Amino acid sequence: MSWTEAELAGLRRAYASGTLRVSYDGRSVEYGSAADLLARIRTIEAEMAAAAGRPKPRRSFAAFGKG
Repeated sequence: MSWTEAELAGLRRAYASGTLRVSYDGRSVEYGSAADLLARIRTIEAEMAAAAGRPKPRRSFAAFGKG
């Protein structure tokens, strides 16, 4: 499915405000949790990156130890 930047921005605004219901183009979707909404945002970001020929966004975490 093709997504628009406006739809992605709407999902991000909803996530930032803590809202789980998002409405656009006359449709309304209610997500079960903030984690579900964030997962949808990440999925759309990856699909948009792939469509634009960019690599998927990667996240990494540093680990530290006393060794």
